[in-house]
Amino acid sequence: MRQDQKSLAWSTLLEVDGQPEGPLHRKLCGALRSAVVAGRILPGSALPPSRVLAGDLGCSRWVITEAYAQLIAEGYLEARSGSATRVRATAVPNQGRPRSNPQVSVPVEFEMLPGMPDLRTFPRKRWADAVREVTASIASADLGYPDVFGHPRLRERLAAYLVRGRGADVSADNVIVCDGTLDGVVRLCRALRSAGHTHVAVEDPGWSRLSSAVSTVGLTPVPVEVDRDGLRIDRLRASTRTRAVIVAPAHQFPTGTVLTPARRAELLRWAREVDGLVMEDDYDAEFRYDRRPIGTVQGMDSARVVLMGSLSKTLSPALRIGWVVAPPRWAEALRDAAVAVTPPPVIDQLAFAAFLDAGWYDGHIRASRLRYRGRRDLLLTEMASTLPDLEISGAAAGFHLLLHLNDCDAAQAVRRAARLGLRLVDLDQYRMSARTGPPALVLGYGNLSDASVPEAVRRLAEAVRGKGTGTSRG
Repeated sequence: MRQDQKSLAWSTLLEVDGQPEGPLHRKLCGALRSAVVAGRILPGSALPPSRVLAGDLGCSRWVITEAYAQLIAEGYLEARSGSATRVRATAVPNQGRPRSNPQVSVPVEFEMLPGMPDLRTFPRKRWADAVREVTASIASADLGYPDVFGHPRLRERLAAYLVRGRGADVSADNVIVCDGTLDGVVRLCRALRSAGHTHVAVEDPGWSRLSSAVSTVGLTPVPVEVDRDGLRIDRLRASTRTRAVIVAPAHQFPTGTVLTPARRAELLRWAREVDGLVMEDDYDAEFRYDRRPIGTVQGMDSARVVLMGSLSKTLSPALRIGWVVAPPRWAEALRDAAVAVTPPPVIDQLAFAAFLDAGWYDGHIRASRLRYRGRRDLLLTEMASTLPDLEISGAAAGFHLLLHLNDCDAAQAVRRAARLGLRLVDLDQYRMSARTGPPALVLGYGNLSDASVPEAVRRLAEAVRGKGTGTSRG
């Protein structure tokens, strides 16, 4: 009992008001991060449930879950299905060291976290030209309160692009513009809850913020195993209370697997049998290197599949522009549930529409695909030279891959890499139903410059070859 009490962090003083100005969830995130780093919340401590902390702070649960999700992504917290959110045991590497000899913080020189595109190549001039042109020509009526479903011009251009570029079955009437995939998931989950749904399946391992978004609206996320062929539909069928699923069939995160044709057909059969809904996360499917990009599942059955996408991986997450393509039934439900919805700024929406009209978006995708392929090839060449006995998977698309570590401790490799100025992430961070699995690192290379690849891989090899890893060379 005494140990349980020590592991609770419910009464920790959070200096929210002392954080830099910004949205409340960012201030709370900063306050929690500071409390962890300062040692006021110890490794292993359980944080209060979002409902409890929201009541204490007088805010919505969304503020809490958003802050928790960000700190999970940064490696300070960990969340497991059916358990409390806790401070990771490795969140503060110098925990337990004498205060007179604190660990020196090593600046991060190389970021190999997944999910970040090449920000150096953002088309600044063309985007500025589009914004300038739109600002000069925008109708006065468009400067008023925006349409909560998105500007009609962008919805039309998006529909045309998704039909042409992604093989989707889309009309402008079914396109809803939002500020990203998570926003789309939250809106859809609200509509699902109103329709009587209680559970939503998510891929395991998978992007942890998706399960947090499901929980935010009071639904229960159900982890479903992913193998080399993608989502296990037999495991999905076993969850008899689940009639909705979030899946990334073209490029699963973080494993990089592709949902096989047989699994795609089985997924759609399941959706028809249970009168269910498939939410397709099409987050980076444009970047495929071994074949042409794989088309959407939504194009196979537009009555049962919602297609979700955004500019986060193709242009920049800072733009906060995403979209949801919903079947008529669910499009109507989303419209009915559109309370206090804030779409992206109209000028940004129209700038993106102009970007599509001019062909700049298609050109940027093509150039990015070539750039990422060249960088991936360089990374694979360097890793084959320095870590030839370790398996690599998930490298056929996107801009991240898996490095399987055999008998190496992935968490220790992450800590050693941090001391070398290299920031990595452990695959275990994305697991939900099991605390650990075969050790692996999720290596992102989207925002890593070509020139830095050799040195980054050298430090990666040094981190992996630490004492007792079984990968040392003679």
